[in-house]
Amino acid sequence: MYEQGVIRPPSEASSLLVRVTRNCPWNQCVFCPAYKGTKFSKRSVDEIKGDIDSMAKEYGGYAFVESAFLQDADSLLLPTPDLLEILKYLKQKFPGVKRITSYARARTLKRKSVEELKELREAGLTRIHVGMESGSAAVLKMIKKGITPDDIIGGGTRVMEAGISLSEYIMPGIGGRSFSEEHAIETARVLNIVQPDFIRVRTFAMHPASPMQKKVEEGIFVPMTDDEIVAEIRLLVSLLEEMRSYFSCGDFSLNLLMQVDGYLNEKKGAMLTELDKFLSLTKRQKQAYSLLRRASFIAYPIDIVYDQKVMDQVMQEIEKLENSGEDGFNKYIRLLMSYQLPQPQTENWT
Repeated sequence: MYEQGVIRPPSEASSLLVRVTRNCPWNQCVFCPAYKGTKFSKRSVDEIKGDIDSMAKEYGGYAFVESAFLQDADSLLLPTPDLLEILKYLKQKFPGVKRITSYARARTLKRKSVEELKELREAGLTRIHVGMESGSAAVLKMIKKGITPDDIIGGGTRVMEAGISLSEYIMPGIGGRSFSEEHAIETARVLNIVQPDFIRVRTFAMHPASPMQKKVEEGIFVPMTDDEIVAEIRLLVSLLEEMRSYFSCGDFSLNLLMQVDGYLNEKKGAMLTELDKFLSLTKRQKQAYSLLRRASFIAYPIDIVYDQKVMDQVMQEIEKLENSGEDGFNKYIRLLMSYQLPQPQTENWT
């Protein structure tokens, strides 16, 4: 009756999903499995209106439909007049909708004028989700992101000036051990300029079929441990200004310390304290916490490692993993993390 794409942000779990484009126009990021093996296409306004009509018949009478998300990976590639027509029609068919959001690439946003973005805001577009991943030019090039730090800044500042809520997604660990410090420093620099409403943390996990795996085998990319990634996040947070951005680890289970969460101008000190609390643990305590978190979806408090009964049980498993082969423990942790990734529609990654 109507089309829907394969992914949406966690914060849009209860949103009406309106497919505006199919798949991703870039689709070359070496870490992302979501759209591999698919082709990008724009849907016509008439097609989209037809879907909205079908949704209105199915959901129109329900008061709970208060938000909508425009799919797929870069809906703002559509001409602004088309987007305005879609937004107005959606609001007409679902008058109870209070929030309409979308993914967009930084380079696409950079090509939109502030005036165009303001028109979209006035028509009902309230939030844009952007995967910046890193503020480092070297890291962006390595992962084939297809954008530069200037694109992120140009697109992000336009969105903020237009008064649309902006969520920037960052990816600790994506630079590997070699670029970790630069990744943290440059990401903080870019975020301090843009000052988005949300900074959403998405810890890197490697899909076994990802081209990143080949980089590991060739020694080009050295994956980071949970301990190293927490240290990277600590450096990043320490460099962020105490701005009115919400730094969010709590909406993504692959983030080890989901409790590191809050407005930077209110909670930065508390977040640094929590990060330091983990970093001050012994090696075995860090491994124990990592194994407990990665083996379940439970956001355990760090203090769980001081429970001797828990430690006695976990230590047996840690020793088995460490004796299973070279870097056995960390390899197992990475495997557990990969299970939580979306699966590509084909294994033919480019």
